[in-house]
Order: sequence, then C-alpha cells, then structure tokens
Amino acid sequence: MDQSSYQEKEIFDNDQRYNLPNGTAVLVLGIVSIVGCLCYGVVGTICGVIALILASKDMALYRAQPLRYTPSSYANLKAGRICAIIGLSLSALFLLAVIFFIAVVGWSALQHPEQWGNYR
Repeated sequence: MDQSSYQEKEIFDNDQRYNLPNGTAVLVLGIVSIVGCLCYGVVGTICGVIALILASKDMALYRAQPLRYTPSSYANLKAGRICAIIGLSLSALFLLAVIFFIAVVGWSALQHPEQWGNYR
C-alpha cells in the first residue's frame, strides 16, 4: 500500500473530515454578488464570477473524495453557488439596463444638443 492510500484510509477510519477549502468564501462572495448588483452591476458580476470559479474547483474536490469533507461545508458551497448564480443574473440584467439607459440618453443628447446645453 503506498503512502497516499494509507493516509486516505487512516483519515476515513478515524472519521476525520475537513471543510472544503473555499466553501465559506463562495457563500460570502455569492451573498456579496446579490447585494453588489445594485452597484451598477459591476461588483455583483465580478463577485459572482469569482464565486462560480471557486465553487467549480471545490465541487471537483468533493466529487473526487466525498468522504473526506463535511456535508455542512458542501451545503455552504451549494448555497453560495446558488447565490452567485442569482447575483450574477441580477447583475447582468442591471448592467444591461444601465447600458441601455446610457445609450438612450446619450443618443437623445446627440439628437437635441440644445436641450442638454442649458444645464451647464
């Protein structure tokens, strides 16, 4: 038996389980992405993407050795991933609305510069 399989057997026999390395970070970033969607969609988009990248890495770790990690850290990971997806979609919608608003107001200012010139 090689060293790594011996260590895994020892960990599983002692019923020692570890938290996933980024489970809490994914949950925090997912919540921040929901709140951050109100910051013109930029903060929410950045946090959501980072959370989804970290979540995919930790899910791969959990799928490789599910007995090594605690179920509560996996639940935190899943909740954070769901929050990140919600925050990312809300941020994308808000960002598109801001871009549309800027395009409409900007186009209106180009069409009628005399109206916008009075506000200086």
